[in-house]
Amino acid sequence: MRTVVIGGTGHIGSYLVPELVQAGHQVVVLSRGERTPYRASAAWQRVEQLTVDREAEDAAGTFGDRVRALDAEVVIDLICFTEPSARQLGEALRGQVRQLLHCGTIWVHGPSALVPTPEEAVTEPFGDYGIAKAAIARYLLGRDGLPATVIHPGHISGPGWAPVNPAGHLDLGVFETLANGNELTLPDLGLETVQHVHAADVAGVFLAAMANRSVAIGESFHAVAAGAMTLRGYAEAVSRWFGRQPRLAYLPWEEWRRTVSARDAEITFDHISHSPHCSMEKAARLLGFRPAYSALGAALDALGWLVDHKKLTITPAS
Repeated sequence: MRTVVIGGTGHIGSYLVPELVQAGHQVVVLSRGERTPYRASAAWQRVEQLTVDREAEDAAGTFGDRVRALDAEVVIDLICFTEPSARQLGEALRGQVRQLLHCGTIWVHGPSALVPTPEEAVTEPFGDYGIAKAAIARYLLGRDGLPATVIHPGHISGPGWAPVNPAGHLDLGVFETLANGNELTLPDLGLETVQHVHAADVAGVFLAAMANRSVAIGESFHAVAAGAMTLRGYAEAVSRWFGRQPRLAYLPWEEWRRTVSARDAEITFDHISHSPHCSMEKAARLLGFRPAYSALGAALDALGWLVDHKKLTITPAS
């Protein structure tokens, strides 16, 4: 099957593309050509890679036609962030492909209400990213003649990049604090949640949706670990993983935010305002897919890579 992957050298594509090749797909990857895949694989030698500036071509109104001209049976879009961009691609592919798969986000749900949150829960997104992704999903799943499937990942983790840390932002210093047995201060009571997912499991949901096309078209699916972590529980687990006893303190939000940079506070607030805990029941029931990694396992796999590649300054535990 001829399959086009847009943005195929990023986190998800680094796992998804080799799996597609090994399954016998003829794969074409569109990317800006600025990044190599996070994982080495001989399968990449059998991939046709095209350098494309999607933003520029979206602005020129040519991107959808470019993808349609590749004559693919399946198109997987991993880097669409606005409804106009989705519409341009969707209208170009309407009636032309067997399946269009889009990478969304669990941010479409907004703050958690019922947990675990099912896909059909009312979406009340906030923030530009969640609002835009929700609009894209509504268009793709509501357009007649467009065989679309939307996959909504959680906090994507894995070797090669920093996972969301137990303070809810991306500063590696948080992991160093825990690794060295020092006290870490968390916002409020540390009971807000994060829900990591391994990039390999996100790729697995895409593959399962392709393998079960008849039930996947017109549907959305979460791609998360089976369970969420509180910031406190996450911090305690990381401390013990490094052989340390957890040393945690807590501050009310308005005090805590002044202990970190403005950017870190912004990222943390985004995460704890959502406090996601999404369900994987639908993917199990309709696609037969269950994640291989727990939320902690996904984060620790990324953390192990950081340690192995000496990205952290750590004093060995005595």
